[in-house]
Amino acid sequence: MSLETLLEDFALFDDWEERYRFIIELGNGLAPLSDAEHNEANKVPGCVSQVWLVTEAQDDRLHFRGDSDAHIVRGLVAILLDLYNGKSRAEIAAFDAEGAFAQLGLSDHLTPQRSNGFYAMVQRIRNDAAAAAAD
Repeated sequence: MSLETLLEDFALFDDWEERYRFIIELGNGLAPLSDAEHNEANKVPGCVSQVWLVTEAQDDRLHFRGDSDAHIVRGLVAILLDLYNGKSRAEIAAFDAEGAFAQLGLSDHLTPQRSNGFYAMVQRIRNDAAAAAAD
């Protein structure tokens, strides 16, 4: 899903209560990680909730899978995966996640802890992309 599609979807809802439900639904659509993938190596530091992110490089593209133990955060994981999956390392480095976060209105409607967790996930994705480039 592109940022434009997410913006269109968010615009369908009249209030943030409905948008939160939509975010939770997005999270419910994530493919589950295996028990083995719920490990310390995949855990994203800096998140109040537990978040795991699995990164797989395929040619010049990166593919991500993730999970969280919190419903809203799981939805944020789904949004990030939609925005970053299948992108090249250069596209990941150039993508303005902070701008997307603001455009979606998330910066105004999430707690500071959840916002910090969102940015920790973005940093992890960027770090994984940079590490994949070094391989």
